[in-house]
Amino acid sequence: MLLRKWLAGLLVVFMLTLITPPLALGDEVDVKADSFVLMDADSGKVLLSKNENKRLAPASMTKLMTMILAAEDLQAGKVKSGDKVIASEEAWKLGGSQIYLEPGEEMTFEEMMIAIAVGSANDACVAVAEHLEGTHKNFIDRMNRKARLMGLKNTHFVNSYGLPAEGHYSSAYDMAVMARYALNYPKIVEYTSIKEYNLREGAFKLYNTNKLLWWYQGADGLKTGWTNEAKYCLTATVKRDGLRLIGVVMATPEKSGHFRDSMQLFNYGFAQYTYKSFFSRNSVCGTLTPGKGITDNIEVLAEEEVGSIVHKGQEKKITMKKSLANYVDAPIVKGQKLGEIKVYADGDLVKEVNMVAASDVDRCGIIRHLFKMFAETYLL
Repeated sequence: MLLRKWLAGLLVVFMLTLITPPLALGDEVDVKADSFVLMDADSGKVLLSKNENKRLAPASMTKLMTMILAAEDLQAGKVKSGDKVIASEEAWKLGGSQIYLEPGEEMTFEEMMIAIAVGSANDACVAVAEHLEGTHKNFIDRMNRKARLMGLKNTHFVNSYGLPAEGHYSSAYDMAVMARYALNYPKIVEYTSIKEYNLREGAFKLYNTNKLLWWYQGADGLKTGWTNEAKYCLTATVKRDGLRLIGVVMATPEKSGHFRDSMQLFNYGFAQYTYKSFFSRNSVCGTLTPGKGITDNIEVLAEEEVGSIVHKGQEKKITMKKSLANYVDAPIVKGQKLGEIKVYADGDLVKEVNMVAASDVDRCGIIRHLFKMFAETYLL
């Protein structure tokens, strides 16, 4: 009878081990935040999490979406870095962190972006929002449309800067997804990695609110947040030896606790994982002989980073296979897909990267083409 009970208990324990997530939350790291996520930036894989879908006030981490939309328009050519942005009375009236814009004051679009990224300026958010969409409300509508397009199920914006408002919320997972998306825009990383900036020709000094830039090796961006309601929050990114991680902590109760918690997450990530790289983004990964082209060979580039995150000691499980076209007739356009690279983890496909032409190749004239055929046939 006792043996039967013991076996039944053992079976229950065994079944619990099957259904328990491999990354049990508080057991892995000492993090005080109510909610957190550690994510691999390359794949979007969640490495560690707690209450990752809980809706919480994001405070000034809201500004990450504001910067995403601004960077989109900048990259698309709808706005230029040197464009003049004029502050409105609505921008002037805002409280919280700010650069104290006066109604009618002008700054360049880039200066406004830096004020948002470095100084967490609420008034600059409104100025940029109105510059891009005419009204702050129109910009908020665009923020929510973008959130839906990105599949953010636990995010809704009421303003562009993050001061407390009913119905204004996000989650640690959604913030990590936003951060991963933001990394597609080099300007966001550039601006959010600035430690200090002299605004108004040095009359107003900005200091970055993200202290990881000073305290943690490889930290290079994104956004802090704090209000009484939200407590201390941080969405950060760190890159070491090819591995880029994203960490989000929300509702950390202690001052500077969001930095401590984030470092705990990153310490865990870099201790457990590494990145096996085959080719860096835009590096040469092969050559191709174009048919009927004016050149004999063309370099082929990896359109993205080719590699994968992997547990340390298991690098041999990551393999790759290149498939390059045998023959492509000119003309060939720079950026044209000529093949692909597939990355496998223990035999399972985890990533596909296009192989693209490094340059244009024009089609050669008929006389030159005939000469090349003659040379290949009789002279080689």
